[in-house]
Amino acid sequence: MTSSLPITIFIVEDNLWYGELLEYKLAQNPDYTVRRFTTAKDCLANLGEQPDLITLDYSLPDGKGDQVFRQIKERLPDVAVIIISGQEDIRTAIGLLRQGAYDYLVKDEETADRLWNAVGNVGKQLALRQENARLREQIGRKYDPKRAILGSSQQMRHVFSLIEKAARTNITVSISGETGTGKELVAKAIHFQSERSNHAFVAINVAAIPRELLESELFGHEKGAFTGAVNRRIGRFEEAHKGTLFLDEIAELDLSLQAKLLRVLQEREVNRLGGTSTIPFDARLMVATHRDLAQEVQQGRFREDLYYRLLGLPIVLPPLRERGQDVLLLAEAFLQEFCTQNNLPNSRLSPDAQQLLLQYPFPGNIRELKAVIELAAVLTDGEIIQAQALSLRRQSAGMTVSETDEAPQDESLRAQTANIVQRYLDAYKGNILQVAAKLQIGKSTIYRMVQNNEVRIR
Repeated sequence: MTSSLPITIFIVEDNLWYGELLEYKLAQNPDYTVRRFTTAKDCLANLGEQPDLITLDYSLPDGKGDQVFRQIKERLPDVAVIIISGQEDIRTAIGLLRQGAYDYLVKDEETADRLWNAVGNVGKQLALRQENARLREQIGRKYDPKRAILGSSQQMRHVFSLIEKAARTNITVSISGETGTGKELVAKAIHFQSERSNHAFVAINVAAIPRELLESELFGHEKGAFTGAVNRRIGRFEEAHKGTLFLDEIAELDLSLQAKLLRVLQEREVNRLGGTSTIPFDARLMVATHRDLAQEVQQGRFREDLYYRLLGLPIVLPPLRERGQDVLLLAEAFLQEFCTQNNLPNSRLSPDAQQLLLQYPFPGNIRELKAVIELAAVLTDGEIIQAQALSLRRQSAGMTVSETDEAPQDESLRAQTANIVQRYLDAYKGNILQVAAKLQIGKSTIYRMVQNNEVRIR
C-alpha cells in the first residue's frame, strides 16, 4: 500500500543483513526515504532530520531499547516508533506500547511484511494529520476577523480590536447586538484565532430548544434518567471540553436553569441528569443576546450573580444602519460570492441602488442585506442591479421605497421578512427547501408562514 505523501524512515538495526532486508523492503515504495543506522548514537545524532517513523532494534550494542526509545520521544514526541525485537516479551511490549510506541514486532520470516503494513498505516495517519492541519488553517483563515467580518467603519475597527484581545486569552466573552449583526460569526472568529482552535466550537441557541429538553442538551443525561432516555447522552459542556461553548440568546434561559448554569460555571463540572458522578470540563464560554442583559437583571428576568459571571469581555456589535459605507462593502461581497457560487455573470450595483441601500435602515441587519442582495441577483437579467430589484420592503399602492416619504421602518420586521420570503418563493417557483437554504432559515418557518397566509405558493 502506498502513501499519499513522502515519508522519511530511520532503520536502526545492528545486524547488517537484517537491516538491509528491511531497507530493501521499504525502499520499494518511491514515497519512502529510508536511512539505515547500526548504532543508537548515530540515530540520535541525526534526529534533526525530523524522520516520520523510526524502526528501533530493541537490543543495540550501545543502548537498551527502552532507554533509546525514551530519548527519541523526548526530542521528537510525535514521531512513530516501531520496536523490533528478537524476543517475544509480552511485558516489555506492553510497557513500550503504553509509553507511546506505535507497534512492537518480533523478528521472524514475516516481520518485513508486517512492517510494510505498519508503515502504510503510519502514512495514512500522517496524511490525515496533514489534511486536518490544512483544514484547520483554512478555517482559521475563514474566521480571521479581517477576512470573515467585513467593515472599515470606526465601530467595526473597535470590534476587531476587541476580537484580537479576546483571542489572546480565555476570558468569557459576552456579545450583544441586534438580530442579524453577526454575533456567532464574532464568536467563531475569536475561537479559531485562539489557542483552543484545534478543539471543538460547540454552539447552541438557547431560545430554539424547549425548556424541558434544554437541561439535557446542556448537561447530558444517563440512560433511564427520564422517559425516552434510552441511551446515555453527552451534554454540550462535555462536547466543548478543551474548546469553546457558545450559548446564543442567553437571555432566554429559564431562571431555574440559570441557577444550574451558575453552579456549573463556578464548580467547572457537570452532573448528567440521572447521574451521580461529577464530570469536570475545561471549556471557554461565550454568550450572546440581542437583549440588554443589565435591563433584564433590573426587571428580575436574569440573575444578577450569573450576569456578572458571564459579562467577561463585552463586545457590542453595531447595527448595520450605523456602519455607513460598510453597507456597500458587504453588499458587493455578498453579490460577488452569490454570483460565483451560482455560476451567474458578475454583477454590480447601480448608483441608484447603492444610494437606496445607504438610505435604508435594515432592521434585519446583515442577514437582511444578504437576502436582499441574493434575491436581486436572481431577479436581474443584466449585469447591473437597479434600485427596483432591491426588495427592501413590501410595495404598496404602486409605490416603492424611493417613491414615498413614508419611513420604511414603519412596517413591521415580520412583514418585511414575509416580503423577502415571498419574493424568494416566486423566484424559486415555490421550492421551500431551496428558499430555506438560500435564506438560511428553517423550512418549518416557511411552512408556518404559508399556513398563516403570510406568504403563498404561486
